[in-house]
Amino acid sequence: MKTVLFVCVHNAGRSQIAEALFNQLAGQRGIPARAESAGTEPAGQVHPEVVEVMRERGIDLSRRRPHRLAEAHVRRAWRVITMGCAPDAGSCPALFLREVQDWALPDPRGRPLEEVRALRDEIERRVSALLDEIAAATPLAEGSARPA
Repeated sequence: MKTVLFVCVHNAGRSQIAEALFNQLAGQRGIPARAESAGTEPAGQVHPEVVEVMRERGIDLSRRRPHRLAEAHVRRAWRVITMGCAPDAGSCPALFLREVQDWALPDPRGRPLEEVRALRDEIERRVSALLDEIAAATPLAEGSARPA
């Protein structure tokens, strides 16, 4: 099972969206992968606008709590993806991690819902492409078929 780690500064927006969508889509598609998320300076809660736009997709993040990035997260990860750092460049996860891919996405905190929805949809597009890559690289067990 491959583990993907999504990291941002506060673990209250982009990385939470990516983790939730990744786990939902991997499960739906039968791909043996899972996601975790963390932040270098975790917030007290997931941003309310993120909770709302994810609820529209049937995903409840209202009880999720941001997590502090730990070395154990990085060790478990097959791939680490940072979500972009502005405006918190001093706490940027990419400064502390090697061999990361940065998606350079804007922070949804305080943005209008239509912008947060667009961000969610862009993250979903990128997560789906990542899952396609994982599925293509993952051999199937003999006699099994991957759902369409």
